Amino acid sequence: MLRKKRDKKREKERERAFLENGSKLHEKLIASCNGRPIPIRSYSCEELLRATNNYDPSCFFHKGMICDWYNGSFEGRMISIKKYLPHNDDDYLFTDIAVSAKMSTHNNVLKLIGCCLETQVPISVYESAANGSLSSRLYNVSSHDGAQQHQREPLSWQSRLKIAREIAHAISYLHTAFSRPIVHRDIKPGNVFLDQHGVAKLTDFSFSISIPEGETHVEDVLCGSGTQYFVCPHYLATNYITEKVDVYSFGSFLLELLTGQKLQYLFNTTDYFNVEDFENYRERFTINEVVDPAILVGEEGSVVWQQLQAVLRLALICRKKDPEIRPDMVDVTKELRKIE
Repeated sequence: MLRKKRDKKREKERERAFLENGSKLHEKLIASCNGRPIPIRSYSCEELLRATNNYDPSCFFHKGMICDWYNGSFEGRMISIKKYLPHNDDDYLFTDIAVSAKMSTHNNVLKLIGCCLETQVPISVYESAANGSLSSRLYNVSSHDGAQQHQREPLSWQSRLKIAREIAHAISYLHTAFSRPIVHRDIKPGNVFLDQHGVAKLTDFSFSISIPEGETHVEDVLCGSGTQYFVCPHYLATNYITEKVDVYSFGSFLLELLTGQKLQYLFNTTDYFNVEDFENYRERFTINEVVDPAILVGEEGSVVWQQLQAVLRLALICRKKDPEIRPDMVDVTKELRKIE
């Protein structure tokens, strides 16, 4: 009798959560997709529990600022599951789901398959990110943000250059494909995953924001991401958001790809990047002083050195303090194609 009451109570809680979450998501999808909601598959709690063996720790592969990621298997298909952490403001997670759905056709965005709305905090289901997060490959090749993994080979220079170009392409699409440009606001290696073929996938649109049609910017306070050295100084000073906010973050992203280190560590322990001008940089340091030593293993020849210097130059231009001097992401993508 007591068990039946508990089951009935649980069922009512799930129904209430499903209705509340479904209403919020529908509203966000309508607003995001110009009145044309995108169909999203609905998963039950039980289906996701089975897919992850009750969220077994061995399935865990990445910890984000507002979520935990698990690998799983459903109906013979490998999937990645994003469990959002409880938060006072749930608007960010509905934004994430809506923009992910909108961007799912792009090859360099982690494809949203569906979500579970039965839990108080919704759970998202994506295509498999079989090779984990880029941050785990850059900073520590033997672990996945605390999850036990087999040691992996460091990323080669050509792989890093390909990843840079693929993510630049995804950001360019975000900025140009829609009537209202979308600014990601949280570009960093932890929000880039790699699929089984090593294709880079941009993810986590929780802090994304649209620029109204006909406007050059939108005003908003610094969001919860705020990763140090990735946040545009002009945005910090004015609360003005343009596409150039992502350009600055992408410049920082390139520096971490080059060095294999977190910028916080680099800025605190060296004087390498306290310059904006590439020519001044060359007077003070050589390229082999700053690049990840793993890049140089087996990489010889003038072409690689030219590529390394060109990417460093591009990174510093993207990180110019004056947003007007920075290129837009379309030009950044073109430049990376040329370098590659």
